[in-house]
Formats: sequence, C-alpha cells, structure tokens
Amino acid sequence: MTARPTQFPWEDHPVTARPPSGPVPCDSAGVPVPATFLPARSGAVPRPSRAAAEPDPAAPAPTAPSPAAPPPPRQAPPPPAPRRLVAPRREATPGGTRPAAPLDDAERARLLRGAHHDPHALLGAHHVPGGILFRALRPFARSVAVTAKGLRAELFDDGDGLFSGVLPLSEIPDYRLLVVYDTADDTELHDPYRFLPSLGDLDLHLIGEGRHEELWRALGAHPMVHEGVSGTRFTVWAPNAQGVRVAGDFNFWDGTAHPMRSLGATGVWELFLPGVGEGALYKFQITRPDGSYTLRADPMARRTEAPPATASVVHVSHHRWQDDAWMERRGERPVHEAPFSVYEVHLPSWRPGLGYRQLAEQLPAYVQDLGFTHVELLPVAEHPFGGSWGYQVTGFYAPTARLGTPDDFKYLVDALHRAGIGVLVDWVPAHFPKDEWALAAFDGRPLYEPQDPVRAAHPDWGTLEFDYGRKEVRNFLVANAVYWCEEFHVDGLRVDAVASMLYLDYSRGPGQWTPNVHGGRENLDAVAFLQEMNATVYRRCPGVVTVAEESTAWDGVTRATHHTGPGGFGGLGFGLKWNMGWMHDSLQYMSKEPVHRKYHHGEMTFAMVYAYSENYVLPISHDEVVHGKRSLVSKMPGDWWQQRADHRAFLGFMWAHPGKQLLFMGQEFAQGAEWSESHGPDWWLLDPSYAAEADHRGVRDLVRDLNERYTATPALWQRDTVPDGFEWIDGDAAEDNVLAFLRYDAERSPLLAVCNFSPVVRQGYRLGVPPGHATWEEILNTDETRYGGSGVVNPDPVKTESVQSHGRPVSVTVTLPPLGTVWFRPG
Repeated sequence: MTARPTQFPWEDHPVTARPPSGPVPCDSAGVPVPATFLPARSGAVPRPSRAAAEPDPAAPAPTAPSPAAPPPPRQAPPPPAPRRLVAPRREATPGGTRPAAPLDDAERARLLRGAHHDPHALLGAHHVPGGILFRALRPFARSVAVTAKGLRAELFDDGDGLFSGVLPLSEIPDYRLLVVYDTADDTELHDPYRFLPSLGDLDLHLIGEGRHEELWRALGAHPMVHEGVSGTRFTVWAPNAQGVRVAGDFNFWDGTAHPMRSLGATGVWELFLPGVGEGALYKFQITRPDGSYTLRADPMARRTEAPPATASVVHVSHHRWQDDAWMERRGERPVHEAPFSVYEVHLPSWRPGLGYRQLAEQLPAYVQDLGFTHVELLPVAEHPFGGSWGYQVTGFYAPTARLGTPDDFKYLVDALHRAGIGVLVDWVPAHFPKDEWALAAFDGRPLYEPQDPVRAAHPDWGTLEFDYGRKEVRNFLVANAVYWCEEFHVDGLRVDAVASMLYLDYSRGPGQWTPNVHGGRENLDAVAFLQEMNATVYRRCPGVVTVAEESTAWDGVTRATHHTGPGGFGGLGFGLKWNMGWMHDSLQYMSKEPVHRKYHHGEMTFAMVYAYSENYVLPISHDEVVHGKRSLVSKMPGDWWQQRADHRAFLGFMWAHPGKQLLFMGQEFAQGAEWSESHGPDWWLLDPSYAAEADHRGVRDLVRDLNERYTATPALWQRDTVPDGFEWIDGDAAEDNVLAFLRYDAERSPLLAVCNFSPVVRQGYRLGVPPGHATWEEILNTDETRYGGSGVVNPDPVKTESVQSHGRPVSVTVTLPPLGTVWFRPG
C-alpha cells in the first residue's frame, strides 16, 4: 500500500467523485482513501462534480454584504505533519535508476503542506553527482516512471506522493512522466517542473514598479506555447502567502501536485501547467501566513463561471472586430464639443432572459431608432449578488457570465459600434465586497484593502475600500481601466462613487477618520490614483471619455491633471462630470404643484451659476427611479395628463440646457412604476392592445424627436462648456413659471428655448430676441397632440418686431402651451 498523503483541509469546498470500481485503495493503516483525492484519468474515473467551484444551486441566493466589520478569515485546522512513509522497494532497480538522497525533512514538510516558495528546486530534473535526479509529486499514484527517447525508468516511491530516482545521464533529456493510478490506465504527461519561468523580467520589473499598464497580459491564466509545449501559465500576486498552489477541474480541485514558485520580491507566483487549456476551471489554494488555507478566485480572471458558482475560467478570445470605421473616427471631435445623449441600461433586465448576443440583435436597433448617441451600461464586471446591479464587483477583469462569454460581450459592443452608437460602462474602483473567495484579505492579510480595518471598511455599503496608497493596487485598477477600453473597445468609463474616494471623512463622524499629512480631509492617495488613471486612459485610448459621478463641489474634476487649482491640487483629469446639483434641484422644482413653483424658481436657474465650472452631464439615472424615489413621470404632481405634460416639458428643458443628457431606460416612455432589476422596464405599456398605449408611445416619440433635433442643432452641444454658448432671455419670470434662454453654436447661430411650467396657455407672450432674424419658426413643441399634448402650437413662423423687450431692441410674441417646452430657430 502507498502512504496516505497529507489532505488539504477545506470542508467548505468539497469535491465529489463516483467511487471507482474494483478494490477501494487504502493507506498504510488500512484506512480507505477518499475518492475525492483519486485523480481522474481518461477512460477510468468519471469526471468529478464542480462542487469546489460552485455553491449548491438549491442554496439561497447571496445577500448584500453586511455593514458589520469583516469576519476574521476562516481558520482551517492545521494539516497533519507529513509522515515519511515509504513504500517497500522493488527487488530490482527499475530502468537503471538508483535511489535519490532523501529530501530534508523541513523542505519535505514545506512542500507537502503548500508552503514552499520554490518547488521547482525540489521537483523536476536536476544535475547531481553521478547523473540526473528526477523527482515528482503525484499523490495517490501507484507508480511514476520517466520516459524519453529510448528510455523508460521507474522512480522509487518515497511516500506521501513523492517519487524520485537518479539516472546515469549527463544531460537532462526531453522527458515525460508516465503515471499509473490504481483506478486508471497509464498516463503520459509533461512534467510542469521541468520548465523555466514563463514570465519575463520586464513584466516583473513593471509589476514591481506598479507601472504595468497591460497587467492582464502578465497575471492571471494564459494559454500559451512555452518551450514548445502547449499549456497554461498561471500567475498571481500574493506577497504575504507562505505558498500558492493551483487547483482546478484538471486536478480534482486538489492542488497538492501543483505548487507554484515565487518570483522574488514582486510577490508574484507562477506555474506553467502543460496540457491545461481554454475552458478549464481553476482557483488558487493559498497558504496564509498563519498556516491556514484559503481557496481564491483569480483577481485577474478574464472569464468566470456564472454566479452563484465562483471558479475562474481559462479564456482565449476568438472575436474578430468589425468596428474599424467607428474606432478610427471616434476621436475626431472632443466629446465636450460633440452631441452626447446617453441611454442608461441595466443589461440583465433591459430584456430579461436575453444574453449578450441576443441583446446585440435588439438593443442597437432600439437605441438607434430613438437617436441616442451612446449607451451607458450599469457595471458589467462579474459580481456575485444581482441585487447590487453590478456595483459590488468580484471579477474586475471579467464581464458577467450571466449573459454569456467575454467574446459575446465583445459581439454586443461591436454591434453597437456598427450601428453608430458609443458604449460607456460603469466602473467601480471605489470598493469591493467581502466574499471570502474573492479579494478581501486575499493572501491572509489585507492586500487590496488598507491595513487598518476601520479605514478599510466602507461605512455605507458593507464593503471594503481599496488601498490607493499601495502601488500594486493602483496598478491593478489603472490597468483595469485600460483593459476595458482596449480589450472591449468601450468608448468611456463612468466612474462610480468618486466622492467616497476623495474624502477621508466620507460618511464618517468625528474620531472615525484620520486627517492626511497636511491635516486635511482629502484622500491624497485617491487623488493621485484618479489622476494617474485618467492620464493613462487618455494617453493610450484616443477618443475615450471618463465620466465622474462626483456629488460634491470638489474643484477641478474635469480639469487637466497638470493644471493646479486654487486648492493646490491638479485637476482630476476627467472628461465629464455628472451634475448632481442640477438633477436634485430641477427634480425638486418639478415635484411641486405649479401654484407653488414660483417659490422655487431659483432651483431651475441656480445651475447656470456654476454651469461652466466643469464639463457636465445632466443625469436622470437609475438612482433617481428606485428605493421609493418613484419613476420620473410619477414624481410629477397632478393627474395623469398633468404628469405626462410635466414629464415632456421637463425633457424638453433638459435637452436644451447646457450639458450632455443621460436618461435611464423606461423613462423614455414614461413608465409609472419604479424600476426593478427583477423584471426591468414595463414594455407592456407600449402594447397596442393596452388602452393607454398612445400616452406612453407619445412620450417615446418625443424622445426620438428631441434626439433628432438635438443632433442636428450644433447650438445645443457645440458650446456646452463655455459661457458664450448660453444667454438668458428671462430667467426671473417666477410668477409665470416661465424660463426663456438662447443657445449658440460656434457661428453664433441661435436656438430659442421657452419653458412654461404652469398649466395655463400664455397667448402673445413677448420675448426679446437677437436682432438680424426676420422670423422664428417652431421646431419642437412638447404639447403636440402626437406626443399626447393638447395641441397648443405656433403653426406659422413668428415675425420679429421692433419692440424692446428684455433689454433687446427687437422681440417676438409667441403662444406658450400649458406645461410645455417650445424650441424656435431663426426662419
């Protein structure tokens, strides 16, 4: 009987296999060896289940992380000390081998418990006095032999799965290992420990410097041909680990036979496994500093199993891009000087049940029909809890497998580009969840999060913040931003929760935070990270835009990083910033009954006080239509007609206001219910058999026309970020609930926008206008009957009169519809 090897103690990651036929193998004490540890061989043992990689599908769905402090890492019982149990020697020295000198007890123990930093020094083939020493670690093997051209030599069984022998050779041959198990035929394979490191010195240098801008090409799992042999290189950053082993469906989730080697001070571990290829499932078995064990998904995995399963997947992309024309022209015009209207989408619920490829058949056509220039996708990176909408990420380099493969996501982006639609994705570098198989205390100590648990814990979301002061963590995130832009051709990143990154006291009270070195509340490490990320993305990816969701008055969010502001900081370097103040104030105004709006008139005009301090996006996003905030149309007061009229008038105001536009799905057809990720938009409202279908279709028709007029009118987007692109005609008509203003393009061609937020028709309403135009014609009216309005319009061009009004020598008189917005342009 062979000696019973040390077991890897993970009760929470069982691996099951059908018991083999024939006699049950036992250890030297006569105890049956669990089938869990019997390696699979072709034609012998059935393929094991994936229990180690995926939770029980009958188990309840994951819940949102608790805001409590993270629990201490699970302390598995220490493995038993390795026993030097040696099988009886055969009578004859097989194949000319002779016994090798035994391993030092300490080295042997470290190797078997997964705590050796250089297993290649012990395993594989090495020159020794008198020949070549061969040593293999193959738990549960009955025998191991070395084969080469004209050679077959059986190794001695040293116990605990170790086999060794010395052959009288002068050079190391091109050899294989022939491994035999009690339940399998002979299996010939390459020895992983005969190969030199497959990661180059330049990669290691850049990783050590925290400046590897293509980190995904160095770390993770990469199928490759190394020294003429096909396999997969596994690399992981785990500087605090005593040892790391690779476990996967190719070794029954028992990494004992596959310890990785440390590549020096970088903290990177590496192992090339011959024969492992695309589609293999894997994780890293990490021996923590305290000797306990943890099984972790690959932080750099480019593909994952679909939740609730958590294994990483070896991936190779086969997508062939067809968006060359789009990519070549997307950087021709700066985004802040271009039309930019965004349809915000939660992909899993836009059309529930559709994957990336099915979405590619429907989403581009729908967005193109409505005239939006871009889509913004709520986070697509892998996340375990669907109810987080993707904002608690565990797989930063992997599109969620819920909807398909990474190539399927590329297919969707490709289809959108070919339809002339840009793609932005929400990106979440502010925090990550505490799941014990992901990033939290990854190698047994805080690694991606700050060392101080109080500083690490995010006070609002029960998650952990990133340690922006650690160069490797910054590298992980900066490279991730570049990854989405280069590998998936996305045209922009909307960075979530920027305010929570910038302030040390964010959601923290006195005594719960520590000032920076200058005594301030600014997180200097986060500032440096955001500047580095933006500078790197803009340098490497022409035409890409970064957008900050930043809810405070931080100075210079969209200022260049090398331009220092009055606060002493360089700009953060974003291209655009969400205008949260405009959103809050304007929705507050619209929620009031018209009779009360005159007391809140300043809420609609205040945004122009700071409109040019940043490059803004006007967001009516998912955050505004959930958690009791009600949908956009339901925020409006009055009966159903008034609500729809207000909804339409507000959209007309929004599209004419300085700044880019963003509208969340469902709001384009005045969905009355709050959005739910479980069922998505209420598409049934657009079913012709529904009695009120015309009301909802009319609002959608308005959105289509708003986008068409917007894109065709440079005055509405060309001078968005400079004061000479806007001019008030009347911003003080609070008693009338009227706003009137002009927009100008680069040639000073104007557009006149007038909003009447009262439910009365205003006939003969006089407005001063720029001279030099004989007539003004109505080009959009939100009260048209085809939109569901009352039909109060200006059917004929209105003539300019030499009557002073609003400080101008000429004026026009127009009819203002009730709860309506009207756009005019010179005739």
